[in-house]
Amino acid sequence: MAIVLGIDTSCDDTGVGVVEGGRVLANEVESQTALHARFGGVVPEQASREHLSVLDGVVERALRAAGVDLAEIGAVAATRGPGLVGALLVGLSYGKALAWGLGIPFVPVHHLEAHIAAAVSGSGQTPPFLCLIASGGHTSLFVVRDWDAIEQLGRSRDDAAGEAFDKVARLLGLGYPGGPALAALAERGDDRAVPLPVPMRGQQGFDFSFSGLKTAVAVTLEREPDLRPEDVAASFERTVVESLADVTRRAAAHTGLTRVVVAGGVAANRRLRTAIAAAGLEAAFPPPALATDNGAMVALAAERRLAAAAGRQAEALGTDAVPYLPLAAAGTPKAPS
Repeated sequence: MAIVLGIDTSCDDTGVGVVEGGRVLANEVESQTALHARFGGVVPEQASREHLSVLDGVVERALRAAGVDLAEIGAVAATRGPGLVGALLVGLSYGKALAWGLGIPFVPVHHLEAHIAAAVSGSGQTPPFLCLIASGGHTSLFVVRDWDAIEQLGRSRDDAAGEAFDKVARLLGLGYPGGPALAALAERGDDRAVPLPVPMRGQQGFDFSFSGLKTAVAVTLEREPDLRPEDVAASFERTVVESLADVTRRAAAHTGLTRVVVAGGVAANRRLRTAIAAAGLEAAFPPPALATDNGAMVALAAERRLAAAAGRQAEALGTDAVPYLPLAAAGTPKAPS
């Protein structure tokens, strides 16, 4: 099995990972949190410039951590989309040039496919299963009937779950990124103290919506400024988790699938893990280091593509970055049995 180097520059973290045979040898991430914190969110051009500045160094760190030389790398993979187009182009162009220079295959990877690969890594999970992806940029629910048969059941109509966490954290003065800080604050609060509407409750489909919930928190804080921040955080977190778990539970009943893979940064949330288990679902979660954006998840997804599409990598050097890319459009290949 070839050693694969994976690159993710889809948003504001520069991730490079090295994997071999499903085993993560290195997973290095250079965060841009301090750069964007003063703006309260990611500035796309700044993110792209920072990726350009640090990518070489992150690749070198990953190779050292893995204990391998560049000459030992058998394939290079990079995220092609979705994401910020300028940021995507940095990692994609670097990966293609590196693969071409070394004379080895290049594998373009869909960002959500990589999250799924990270979540199932080491779990033994195989299709069919449901997949809930909840992160700062995406909240979607899929039926994975096979690796080449993925159907989207629902998605957020507005804010992603992680994005809503960050926005409410900002309302509470917790800074950016606020998701982890809000979850920590919620540990000390009463999750029933602040009544909030559960988004999309009673709907027939499997979509999500979190923008209205964020607005409800803002209005509540304006009307009742003396509310304890920890109670607001706990009530908000409970409401988001109830929405994610309820839609997933109904999808399980609809499809007859009781196994669910939860991926993305919000998969690290303790309350969400408890709620999914309480719904009677057999769940697989990524290790914490693989939950947020990283390069190892890209390399893990690339291994499956290499096994399923041997001999077609030459065409991949012409792959473009695609900022809006449905998962079905990625052509996820079927792994050989």
